[in-house]
Amino acid sequence: MLENENNHKRKSLGRGLGALLGDDDFEEEIISSEKKATNDILLDINLIKPSCFQPRTEFNQEALNVLAQSIKEKGILQPLLVRHTENGYELIAGERRWRAAQIAGLKKVPVIEKQLEDKEVLEVALVENIVRENLSAIEEAEALQRLINEFSHTQEALSQTIGKSRSYIANTLRLLNLPLNVQNMIKEGKLTAGQVRPIIGLENAEQLAEQIIKKGLSARQVEDLVAKLKTEKQPEKKKEKRNDDVIDIEKSLNKSLGLRIKITPSKQGGGKVVLQYASPAELDMIIDILEQKKAMQPTTFVSSGAPMATAPTTNEKFSIKVID
Repeated sequence: MLENENNHKRKSLGRGLGALLGDDDFEEEIISSEKKATNDILLDINLIKPSCFQPRTEFNQEALNVLAQSIKEKGILQPLLVRHTENGYELIAGERRWRAAQIAGLKKVPVIEKQLEDKEVLEVALVENIVRENLSAIEEAEALQRLINEFSHTQEALSQTIGKSRSYIANTLRLLNLPLNVQNMIKEGKLTAGQVRPIIGLENAEQLAEQIIKKGLSARQVEDLVAKLKTEKQPEKKKEKRNDDVIDIEKSLNKSLGLRIKITPSKQGGGKVVLQYASPAELDMIIDILEQKKAMQPTTFVSSGAPMATAPTTNEKFSIKVID
C-alpha cells in the first residue's frame, strides 16, 4: 500500500515536465533509479559544474558519504541530467549524486544531455527535489519566488507545473516573510513549516521560534500560544476623562428628569448627550419629556426614523437619535 501511495504521489508531481523533457513518463528519466536511461553517455566529472538554479543549498555531509560508499559498490544507477554551455556542462538534476561521485573518486559519470531554458532548468530541479523531499520549506519557497520574480510565473502556473495546490504554494511563499534567523532554523531542520506558520507576521517571531524549539511545541500548541498572546495584548479601552462639572450636570439631570443620561464633551467644544432606556416604555417616557420641553421652548426637532418637524426659527437645534 505504501509503495502505491508513493507512486501516486510521484505521478501527481511535475506533470507538465514530461513533455518538457521529451518523455511522457517523467519518473523514468528523472526519478526512477530502477531503470537506466538508454541515451545516457559517460562524461568527465570535471567538465560538469553545479547550476545557479539549484534550489537546494544544504547538503548533509554524512548522507553524501553514505551515498558515495554506495556509488563505490554499485556505481551511479541513475544518470545526471545536464545541459551544454560555453564553459562545459551544467547540472540540471542530480547534484547530490555528482557530489557523492566526487567523494567516491569517479572520473566519469553517466549523464543525459538536454537543452533547456533557464526557467526550465529551475522547474526541473525544483520538481526533482520536491519529489525526493530533499528541500527544506525555505529552499522550496525561495525557488518558487525565483520562478515568479525572474520568469514571471503565476501561482496558478506553478501549481500546474509542480503538482501542488495554489494554497500550498501561497502558504509556502509566506514563509519568506519570517525573519532570516527563523528561516535558517527551518533550513537547519530545527523547525517545520507547520510550527512557524502561526508566527508569520508577528513582531516577536524570532523569540517565539526559540521558545518553540526549547519547549518542543507542536504546530497546534503554537497556534494556541499565539491565540493566547493576541488575547493578552489586546489594548485596554482608554477611560474617558471627564471633569467634575460634567459629572455633576449628569447627576442633576438624572435626578430632575428621572433618566439615565451620559454627557461626552468633545475637544472642539461640542459633545454628545446620550439618554439611555431599558424598555420601550422608558423610550416613550423620554420622548414625552422632550416633547414637553420642546413645546416650552421652540426648537428644530429631528427624531430618528420620523419626519422632521419645523418649529419657529431659532439659532438653537436639538436632535434625538434613538440607539438600541
